[in-house]
Amino acid sequence: MIEITSLDMVEEFIKENQFSFIYISRTNCGVCHALLPQVKELLQEFPLIELCYINADHIEEVAGRFSIFTVPALLFYIDGKEYIREARFVHMDALKEKVAKLYEIQTSEE
Repeated sequence: MIEITSLDMVEEFIKENQFSFIYISRTNCGVCHALLPQVKELLQEFPLIELCYINADHIEEVAGRFSIFTVPALLFYIDGKEYIREARFVHMDALKEKVAKLYEIQTSEE
């Protein structure tokens, strides 16, 4: 997992990776800290997906750039296009189904 410290870094991350998963949180967010290990574990099943972490307390403008109104916010990009957006209370089973379906479609085309 890469920690992003600027908007330029996140733009580069999305551009450089076919599968980009962005996890946005804040320092004092209990839900954020509880959910991150679950997301990491989930993404181990999808080796081509790159995960990055953004602390919105350190990059205030990230909220405006990605229209984030609450944290945690989870954004999944494929080839630079957003496909999944989840926030606050994330149902991991549903998230896994969505990611798996998109991942399978994209990797079977290659």
